[in-house]
Amino acid sequence: MTRPPTTPTALTPQAEDPELLLHPTPLPFTAPWTYELHFPCDPRAPGIARLTLRAVLAAHGLAGLVDRAELLTSELATNSVRHTKGPAFVRLHWLDPVLRISVWDMSPDLPPLAPPLAVPADADGGRGLLILDLLADRWGGCGTDDGPYRPAGKTVWFELALPSEATVA
Repeated sequence: MTRPPTTPTALTPQAEDPELLLHPTPLPFTAPWTYELHFPCDPRAPGIARLTLRAVLAAHGLAGLVDRAELLTSELATNSVRHTKGPAFVRLHWLDPVLRISVWDMSPDLPPLAPPLAVPADADGGRGLLILDLLADRWGGCGTDDGPYRPAGKTVWFELALPSEATVA
């Protein structure tokens, strides 16, 4: 008994081209998507998060958000590596026209949800929330309970809206 031929039209509209059968059609620009990067408590992790974020945003035509997203993600990922002992993850979630980036770590301690009014000029740190407040369109944080995929901790997130005059790269 022979098997009936499969119809690959669900993968691509150009089913007659065998090369195209190997790859699904790219998502439309306005389609929602989510990527996650899990990383250990390692000082190289923020740099890896930056490179991953840059690659994902460039692939989705969101080059106009890269600089702000990269700086803010770096701030949050660095804080996770510096102030916690366990793993963390970065989640990028696109819901046109807003990109939300969340950083989860195992520390239950939320940062103050208002940035400090001033940071001494000679301070080694403490500017992350000021930068977040200045560059993000919205931001916040919340504690997380134990769940099936991770232990309790916290998530700090920010949102960047694509300007209406921006074009797809």
